[in-house]
Amino acid sequence: MPISPQAPNLAPAADHAATAAQPVWPALAAPHAAPQDHWIEQLGRRRNDDFAWLKYIPETGTRSMDQLPEPLGSLLQAERQYAQQMLAPLAASAQGFYDAMAAHVCSTELVPPAALQGWAYSSRPGAGGQRVFVRSHSDGRVQTLVDEAVQSQGQVYYRATDHQASPDDRYYAWAEDLIGNDRHRICVLDTHTGQTQVPVEGDAFGYGGLTFSPSSQDLFWIWRDAQSRPSRLYRSALQGGQPVLVHEESDPALFMRVARTAANGFVVLSLFGPDTSEVRLIAAGQEHAAPRVLRPRERGIRYEVNEWDGSLVALTNAGGAADRQILRLDPAQLQPQHTLAPHRLGVPITMMQPFASTLVRLQRVDGLPQLVLLQRDGTETTIGFDEPAYSLELLPGQHWDASHVRIKHQTPAQPPRWLDIRLADGQITDVGRETWSGVDPANYRIERLQARADDGQWVPLTVLSRKDIDASQPQPLLLTGYGAYGIAHEASFSLPALAWADAGYRYAIAHVRGGSEKGHGWYQGGCREHKRNSLTDFIACAQHLQRLGYSTPQQTVAHGISAGGLLVCGAMNMRPGQWAGVIAQVPFVDMLNTMSDAGHPLVPLLRPDWGDPLSDPAAYDYIAALSPYENVREAAYPPLLCTAGLKDDRVPYWEPAKLIANVRRRSTSTAPALLLLNPDSGHQESDQQESVLGQAARLWAFAQHCALAGKPPAV
Repeated sequence: MPISPQAPNLAPAADHAATAAQPVWPALAAPHAAPQDHWIEQLGRRRNDDFAWLKYIPETGTRSMDQLPEPLGSLLQAERQYAQQMLAPLAASAQGFYDAMAAHVCSTELVPPAALQGWAYSSRPGAGGQRVFVRSHSDGRVQTLVDEAVQSQGQVYYRATDHQASPDDRYYAWAEDLIGNDRHRICVLDTHTGQTQVPVEGDAFGYGGLTFSPSSQDLFWIWRDAQSRPSRLYRSALQGGQPVLVHEESDPALFMRVARTAANGFVVLSLFGPDTSEVRLIAAGQEHAAPRVLRPRERGIRYEVNEWDGSLVALTNAGGAADRQILRLDPAQLQPQHTLAPHRLGVPITMMQPFASTLVRLQRVDGLPQLVLLQRDGTETTIGFDEPAYSLELLPGQHWDASHVRIKHQTPAQPPRWLDIRLADGQITDVGRETWSGVDPANYRIERLQARADDGQWVPLTVLSRKDIDASQPQPLLLTGYGAYGIAHEASFSLPALAWADAGYRYAIAHVRGGSEKGHGWYQGGCREHKRNSLTDFIACAQHLQRLGYSTPQQTVAHGISAGGLLVCGAMNMRPGQWAGVIAQVPFVDMLNTMSDAGHPLVPLLRPDWGDPLSDPAAYDYIAALSPYENVREAAYPPLLCTAGLKDDRVPYWEPAKLIANVRRRSTSTAPALLLLNPDSGHQESDQQESVLGQAARLWAFAQHCALAGKPPAV
């Protein structure tokens, strides 16, 4: 299958010398973005954002190439053509990576949950790598609910999320993005009639933005405003009628999420930011009543609630529990009654999932997840795994009265497998797995290493390689990281990562500060005035792998997505000679200007993570000293490839476009800086296989070209 036509139409490959000191690129003139003075006065500071003219926001609608004003439209079209031409010699390499990934065909074997009556819901890979959602009944019936290959027919862009069944199993809902701008429509299948309705035509919020009422009569859903902020909760009757406004949030610094408690006793509206929470409850049987505030929002206090053993339970950092504790709440006053899972510093509790008999939680020990089963009498069973690196996921939508909890376990070399953990005693049963043709986990080596940071902290590293590579020789290395918002970079199975390893190279994840791998302190150690730690951690990881002989600076390519783009581009500014190349996908790199834009949909929410340069001079100075765009300097920069989605509202296209323009202006090397702009996508590529694998193949071909130039000749 050829690489997606959304991307550059690459020409036949050209040979290159593996012993060359620098990769050979076509001798083409890059597009020129002429700087234009744009002086900004802020908190007594003055700066010239002379590529500010690359920013364009239409008065209405979504950006498209044909509506861009001049000379911006011509420049971005020239950037697309230039990227095409510069990457054209890598066509055979890109096609090779694509074919290697597409050749792996996935089959899934999954049995229904143990001792369960009624329907069980699951998904499996379908045509084009998209998903087919099905349900199986305990009497043997199997029903297809949604086939994404069918849903996406005729769509340039398609991505779906939040698939779920109603409590009575009659309805099945999901959210679809058909544009690429994260503004969803909501679809509901009536399994009795086979008809699908679209009660919300657009502007809905996916990713935790919808749930059925406990009675299955209504759908609660979240609406996005003109700034793409989730700001209203509506209730729509499934039998028709106008939506009813349930709650409108005026604080732009809070996000919204809606769900039901595990025992189906409440609809829970969660309002939250990095350091604030407020939960509002709607009780079953009172689904048209106004929500009740559980605990008013308070800066510094985060909490989420569910119900278990006849009362509500809260997972919270209250009482100084930085890595969180689980508290039982008094049924009448909803105040803490006693502790179910105490706080342990450095052992963060990441999730809880109640069942009728058992309260299940996920926690991390030394950065790796564990499952803990808590019984009503207080006894606990801990479930761990022996692999050096792995990820665990508690599957959503599990039955309250189940006798087992189903989890998904995977490693960078082992595709997902589903395990049923018996709640009574922790006995594990393997109940299904993804099997990818041509993938044998026994062929790969997974290592969990630690790099010493500048300040003495130990930074975890996950490394994937084939067992049959020549360990005596340094190899091309693709080093990726994220390090933001307290989000852990999971050691999960990835077809692109496996394709890189199958080429004889090493793939590594740097679990830098800013994530939550080692708890809340690890997150706090990489945000605001400590953000520099994330960047120096990433550099330390690269240098550690190079000292081990795994790679060299001439063979190491940095890779990051979104806030991970800030990570790798900041590290590039600090140490441009450390990298053979840098790949930044939809990168957050115009940090100072974006955080100074109060109208940006995410800025009010994320000020606790980055600081507020509009009101805090110290935050301004710190961000100004770190922001990748502002800190490009005269130095020999490595080859740089940035991707962008024209419809992206989270990290708009002009952030990487401005960085590219500044690198071209200041770099003293002849290495190219490329902007790979997709006019049909937003912050994420479409879910279709050609889009996902096609983009990965092009990026890996770029990385390979950069790294092989510095590979020592074979002895």
